Amino acid sequence: MALALIEKFRSMFEGDAGVRKVADDPVLSAELLLLLRMILADGSVSESEMATFKRICTESFGIGPESIDRVMEYLHDFGYETNGAQALALFQDLDVERRKLLARHMAEIAKADHQLAENEVRLLRRTLEALGISPADLVVKNA
Repeated sequence: MALALIEKFRSMFEGDAGVRKVADDPVLSAELLLLLRMILADGSVSESEMATFKRICTESFGIGPESIDRVMEYLHDFGYETNGAQALALFQDLDVERRKLLARHMAEIAKADHQLAENEVRLLRRTLEALGISPADLVVKNA
C-alpha cells in the first residue's frame, strides 16, 4: 500500500513510468511506433489489434496497463518526428533475434483481427526486407 502511494506521488512529479521507459529507449520507441503503424495499415483500428498491442507492451516490454494510454500519447507526438524508415534504421545494427522479435510482433498485430489487408502484407514485407530476415523467421520453433 505504501509503495503504491509512493509510486503515485513519484508519477505525479516525474511523469508516468511507462512513458519514461519508452522515452529513454529509442529502439523501444521505434518498435512501438512501428506496431502502431501496423495497426493503422488497414485503415481501421480493431479491438483485437489494440488488445494485442497492449499485451505485447505488457508481456514483452513491462509497460503496465495503467501506462498504455499515456505511452500512446507520447508515441503520437514522437511519430510526427519519426518516419518508418528512421524507426527501422534503429534495428539495423541489432542482433538478428531482436529484429525477428519486431517482425513477429508486427505479424501478431496484422493477424489479430483475422484479416490480412494488402497494406498490412506490404508493410510487413517491406519491414522484413529492411531487417534482412525472411518470412520463415517469423515462425517460432519449439525447442
